[in-house]
This record gives sequence, C-alpha cells and structure tokens, in this order.
Amino acid sequence: MARTYAEAVRNGTAAASKLLRRLDWQAKLEAEPGAVDIFAIIAELDLPLMLRPLKGLLGAFLKVPTPGILVTTQRPLSIQRFTAAHELGHCLLDHEPSLDDEDQILRRAPRAQDARTGFQETEADAFAVALMMPKWLILAHCARQGWRVPHLEQADNVYQLSVRIGASYEATVWTLERYGLLNAGRRAALLRTQPRALKASLLEDFTPPSYHGDVWLLTEKDQGGRIDGSRNDLFVVKLPELGAAGYLWDFDTLAESGFSIVRDSRLSVDEGGIGGPNTRRVLAVPDEDAHGLLQLEQRRPWLPAAPLSTLTLPFDLTGPEEIGLSRAERRQRLAAA
Repeated sequence: MARTYAEAVRNGTAAASKLLRRLDWQAKLEAEPGAVDIFAIIAELDLPLMLRPLKGLLGAFLKVPTPGILVTTQRPLSIQRFTAAHELGHCLLDHEPSLDDEDQILRRAPRAQDARTGFQETEADAFAVALMMPKWLILAHCARQGWRVPHLEQADNVYQLSVRIGASYEATVWTLERYGLLNAGRRAALLRTQPRALKASLLEDFTPPSYHGDVWLLTEKDQGGRIDGSRNDLFVVKLPELGAAGYLWDFDTLAESGFSIVRDSRLSVDEGGIGGPNTRRVLAVPDEDAHGLLQLEQRRPWLPAAPLSTLTLPFDLTGPEEIGLSRAERRQRLAAA
C-alpha cells in the first residue's frame, strides 16, 4: 500500500515496466511497430476477462470467487484498452476489488479520497499509462514519423500518435506532459483542440456518417508497421508518386483487402524538372470487420519489373471489443484447439 501519491505513481509505473520486459513487448513492437495489445497481455497471463454492457461503469476488478476483470462494451476501443489496463493494474498490484466509473479512470478521483484506499486508483492509473504508453514506445513512433519534441506541440501530430499507440487523444496529451515532452501551457492548448476538428480537417470535403471512428493518415513512413483500429475508422493514404516518369500506385488491392475508395486525387509538386513527383491522396473506408494485409505497390503498369516502392501493413479493424471474450482470447483458444 502506497503512503503518498508519488510513491503510488512509482509503484504502478514499475509494475507495468516489469511486465512489459517479462513479456518482451519492446522487441515485439520494434519488429512490427503498433500498439501494446492489452487484451493479448491479459490472455497471456490467463486472467479471466469478460466484456459486458456495464451501466454507469467502465470496468471492474473482482476477487471472488477468483480474480477477474470486467470491461464495458459501450465505449470506444481506446477507452476499453485503458480500462482493461487499469483493471489489470488492480489485479497485479494486489488491490482490493474496485468498481470503476469515469471519475475513477478518466477524470481521476480526488487525491484525498484515493489516499483512504492506499492510493490504489493512482497506482492502477500509473500502471495503465506505463503499460499502454511507455515512453520508449512514444519515442519510437516519433522517430519513425520524423517528429521531434516541437512537433508534439501540434495537435494533428499528437492525434496521429494517439491512434498508433491505441490511446485517446486526451490521454496521449496528458502522458506527453507526464514524460516531460510538453509543458503545462502546451498541454492546456492541445486539450482545447477537439479530435472531431482534427478528423474533419483530414477528411476535407468528405462527411462521414459519424465522427466516432478515428482517421488515420498513412504515409510511406508507416511501412512495416501495424494498424489496430475499429470498424468505423477511416484512412487517408498520402504517398509520393513519380507519375511523370510513369510510376503509379496501384490502389486496386485496397478493394481486395476490404476497403472502398471514396476520394482519389493528385497534387502536383513542382521540383523544377520533368519527372518530378506528385502526391497521391486517397481516402479509403473499410468494409465491416475488415482485417488482413494492406499491400500497395508503385510501379510502371506496363512493366513486370519489381515495384519502385511499397506500403505493406497488417491491419485489424474488428474493434471495439464486443460482448463475451476478447478477440485476443478467442484467437488464443482457436490456436490451441
């Protein structure tokens, strides 16, 4: 039991870091950059987890008759993931049973109230942050995208970071401040920006049925990574194209992978000579429960030669988690059958 707020943060952070090292998640994400799969970790630990519609709750940690976790089905995938990580923290830190609503998980309980329970909510919150958003993962994604610390003051970059690590925009902003990558003033400014405005800016003149899903901006810098998202996510693919030299991106494979193209445009880039690049910009909408491999190639269509460049990304857009077992646990059981 922690005696102070600072001690609780240290305890939760240390426990999450130890678990990530034990399960070798840094090596996994260096091989295929993406998000820490919280539900896969819980399945690997053989800890019971069920998803249910929970009225007034985001999740719960139970001890009787056996330790287990409940997570709501009524929230976006990013909130489900953070809630699951929070409840896992309760379990691994040997906390008392906890019924967690928005005040406990998203808005944080007052310190005086948390102190009466040994700061267990603070410990679980610190555990969830360090498990989902370890500093090394944030820095790895920033390096991959070419973002330095000043770039993290721009809301559009922070939003794209958040979708890649599987967290909400707000949680990502707070975490960047916790790691000393933002000051309090910039954090406050970023929180005044609404994710919906960032999504609308990316979509330009396209209006989706709703803005509940995320909007991913994919570029050549995402080559070799992984996409873990939800059914209602949208994708803006923006790639340099040597059209004047006869090289074209083949987007027919998007349809084969379960996407529909709703916008396709080219922006000329003047580099003072013939054969300079264009920028190809495509807006793609996934079909229901799309998952598989997104594979794009830039080539001269009339030549059978190897492509000039490729963009290859495994993707799973079957979130959020639905009633019953998590997708990770179902995959684990099928593999063992």
